[in-house]
Amino acid sequence: AASVCEKLRLQDRRVCQNATQLFKDYVVTVLLHSVLDPGSVCGLLLGPGCGRPGPPHANWSVRLPPVPKPPVRPPRPPPPSAPRDSVLFITDVHWDRDYAEGSQAECGEPLCCRRQDGPPSPGRPGAGKWGDYRACDVPLRTVQSMLEHTQREGRGTGVTHAYWTGDIPAHNVWEQTEQDQLQALTTVTELIRKYLGNTTVYPAVGNHESSPVNSFPPPSAPGHHSSAWLYDAMAKAWSHWLPSDALVTLRFGGFYTALAKPGLRVVSLNMNFCSVENFWLAINDTDPAGQLQWFVDVLQAAENNGEKVHVIGHIAPGLCRKTWSWNYYHIINRYESTIAAQFFGHVHTDQFEMFYDEETLSRPLGVAYLSPSVTTYWDLNPGYRVYEIDGDRKDSTRAVLDHHTFYLDLEEANRLDRPTWRLLYSARKAYGMEALGPADWDALLHRMQDDDALFAIFWWHLHKGHSSEPCIGMCKVAMLCALRSGRSGDPEQCAHQVRPEQHQVLLRIWKETVRC
Repeated sequence: AASVCEKLRLQDRRVCQNATQLFKDYVVTVLLHSVLDPGSVCGLLLGPGCGRPGPPHANWSVRLPPVPKPPVRPPRPPPPSAPRDSVLFITDVHWDRDYAEGSQAECGEPLCCRRQDGPPSPGRPGAGKWGDYRACDVPLRTVQSMLEHTQREGRGTGVTHAYWTGDIPAHNVWEQTEQDQLQALTTVTELIRKYLGNTTVYPAVGNHESSPVNSFPPPSAPGHHSSAWLYDAMAKAWSHWLPSDALVTLRFGGFYTALAKPGLRVVSLNMNFCSVENFWLAINDTDPAGQLQWFVDVLQAAENNGEKVHVIGHIAPGLCRKTWSWNYYHIINRYESTIAAQFFGHVHTDQFEMFYDEETLSRPLGVAYLSPSVTTYWDLNPGYRVYEIDGDRKDSTRAVLDHHTFYLDLEEANRLDRPTWRLLYSARKAYGMEALGPADWDALLHRMQDDDALFAIFWWHLHKGHSSEPCIGMCKVAMLCALRSGRSGDPEQCAHQVRPEQHQVLLRIWKETVRC
């Protein structure tokens, strides 16, 4: 495998050899226990363009309780004087403990700017002090600087709690051990706790937390294949934030629920059980760990108790395996009056995904926010977000009323040796939105379709205020398509925007646009 990797020039020799040693045991185990032939494995992991679409059990459905869906009531915005909560959102830190200022930032490997990369080539700039736009993650000082700013910002906005949706370690996935991952977990957890103090943080599991990366077997996996080493460490590290009953399911499968305050419940999903890169799902991908069925039970109990729910996770549902994603979409449709908001990360850029009624795909009923990353990986500024939420009052919707994205101008920080975090934009002000309900985001999509200047503003925000190649023509069509598609493998909502001969181009660019 290592020699094939080298001959195909997928990576250099060191990366190929280390990755082969790290991944071989778990890949062989999966292939030995899978009932699939190679064509089905390829189709399951990479889609219908590679082999068959999947095994007979690839199509499955969660059971919804025989309880009628409550009537959908039009949203009522809170009065201007109504209380509001501020929720801090942090995702994709990707701290590199070996980041070295002045080191080689063009090393030819998936991750550079590291001590072992040595000095830069003659005439080429080395890694910046606070980060770099090239294939590099961030040093701890940048994470600390971000948390210092959230602390100052929180004093003014009164942050009530925080969501932290994973991907703590760096991108050197070919050499990460379990001990490396645990060090990243404890180091960043302690740093967040230091700066946020008594603020409760609700974390979610990212795909980079494991070793090997993306390796999240079902809870039944025996011995050294089990993820118990990771979930147990998370339960220990996060026990000061989470109630004891949440720690039970966290230890079982990396997911949990907790009551943030009376009337508001948080559900943290382990989205690795829907990941197209989780090889373990080639054995059996039918509702791994029973998580979606558990999710339905939690939502039904919340509906019975009159609670609103915030869903958090790492990988957004529109990037998941198709059957899992469509089941999730079905659940969102059923519990649209209970689920007040959805928050994800993973893509590193600033995006969102729309949900529509399943019958006509025309009535917007939900939106998932994909928030920007702390890491610069790659060609991005560091960023984080604060959500403004309908607060404690009778009949509170707990919905998102506005969000504010903050960023660090990396070029300026490195040039002046002074990190200055600033407000990049407010969603309502930047896009001229009266509210941030599903219908408002759907209306924005229609406006951006016809307004290139407005879309250019969105594209600037997507990259956290850093210049990038313009997105025009089919790129723009594919991007708007991705934003409309809260379920994977379903770009049909925007097929009418292109000629039939352009449809395959749309599919290709659509996939490239939404991937991290």
